[in-house]
Amino acid sequence: MIKTTSEINGKKVEHYDIIDSTQLEIHRRIKENKIEDGLIIITEKQTNGKGTHGRVWHTDEKNNIAFSFYKEVNCKSQKLDGITIELAQIVLDVFYKLYNIKLNIKFPNDIVYNNKKLGGILTESKINGEITKYIVVGIGINTNQKRFNKDIENIASSIKNEFNIKVDNEKIIQQIIEQFEIKLKERKVIE
Repeated sequence: MIKTTSEINGKKVEHYDIIDSTQLEIHRRIKENKIEDGLIIITEKQTNGKGTHGRVWHTDEKNNIAFSFYKEVNCKSQKLDGITIELAQIVLDVFYKLYNIKLNIKFPNDIVYNNKKLGGILTESKINGEITKYIVVGIGINTNQKRFNKDIENIASSIKNEFNIKVDNEKIIQQIIEQFEIKLKERKVIE
C-alpha cells in the first residue's frame, strides 16, 4: 500500500488487480461527481491503457507501474505550462536517486533508454476560460516486465531488461507523488 508524506495527493489510494485504464477510471469518477482531490488509482494490469494521441499504453504483465491521479488546482492555465516535461524529469530524478540509473526524456512525455521506450506520462486537464480546474495525470513505466509483444519489442523495454534490477514500484510511485506536490507548491498552484 502506498504511504506518502504528501499532504494532499495519496490520501485516497485505490488498487486494482485489473482495470481497463486508470486514466479512464478517474474520468468516469469526475463525470459521476464521485471524485476526491488527490485520488490515486493504481493497477497491476490495464486492458485498455490510455497513451497520448489516442494510442494504447500496453500493460501486459503484472509488476509494472500503471497509475493515475487527480488534482484540483483552480489556477491560471499558464501556471501549468511545461508540467508534463517537469513530471518526466521527476521520474528520471526518482530512478536516479533510488537506483543510480540514468534514463532520458524523449520530448515531451516519454521515458526512454537506449532508444527504447520504458514509460510515458499523460497529462489532461479541465479548463474553463483561462482557469485550469483540475489535472489528471497518468504514468506508466515498464519496470519489471520481461517480454513484449512482437509489434513493440524493438521499440519498448523495461528497467529489468535494461539494468537487470527489480525495482520497488510502490516506493517509486510514492516518490513521484511527493516530488510532484513539491513542484505544484513551487509553482504556487497549490498551497
